[in-house]
Amino acid sequence: MSGHSKWANIKHRKGKADAIKGKLTTKISREITIAVKMGGADPIGNTRLKLALQKARANNVPKENIQRAVQKGQGALDGSDYEEITYEGYGAAGVAVIVTALTDNRNRTAAEIRHLFSKYGGNLGETGCVGWMFKRRGLFVVERSVCAREEDLMLIALDAGADDLKTEAEAYEIIVRPEEFDQVEKALADNSIEVASAEIALLPDSYIAVGGADAERIEKMLEALEDLDDVQDVFSNADLPDVDGE
Repeated sequence: MSGHSKWANIKHRKGKADAIKGKLTTKISREITIAVKMGGADPIGNTRLKLALQKARANNVPKENIQRAVQKGQGALDGSDYEEITYEGYGAAGVAVIVTALTDNRNRTAAEIRHLFSKYGGNLGETGCVGWMFKRRGLFVVERSVCAREEDLMLIALDAGADDLKTEAEAYEIIVRPEEFDQVEKALADNSIEVASAEIALLPDSYIAVGGADAERIEKMLEALEDLDDVQDVFSNADLPDVDGE
């Protein structure tokens, strides 16, 4: 299966990053804090917080960590002075890359990200240089073993307001506008369809197929960016080949 699927692109990298448990807990806690700070502590009506809490539970983040993160977002505890910054640039072969970060030191974060772009043959650009190639969308992933009939899943998703359904070798990807996220999520739950992954992501309008040494450089750069403490998410329009036989 090619890396055209976002699920295929991120699956192996997320597995590697998530293995570093302490770092993952810190990133999820920061996401909870900023979600509360921006939209309040009630996950009803705050999709960003709801997704962060779901991720926290899925990764066994301790309840006390979650509570501290919420309190920081409410201003009850010190440490909520994170700012959200988006960086844009190009990797090898002209691949577009967007990095979202939560940081308390923008100079440090910018220097670390710029270094990695340069190290792997890319360059950090100005705000807006690649952002126009991406759209903010909700993405649900349903493994094909969960729902064998594509027609059934498509009918449920589209009736609930989804924009598109893509079929990959291992999974279905349901793409929705952010404002339709909750009702599509409810429709899937009402039909007892288990979701492997649900997120609000920046999805590219089109992809660039990359192979050989360029693919290796891009892969290493994306992994290195995701491994930075301040980085929350990395999005690209790279269509990468299979990795390690996956």
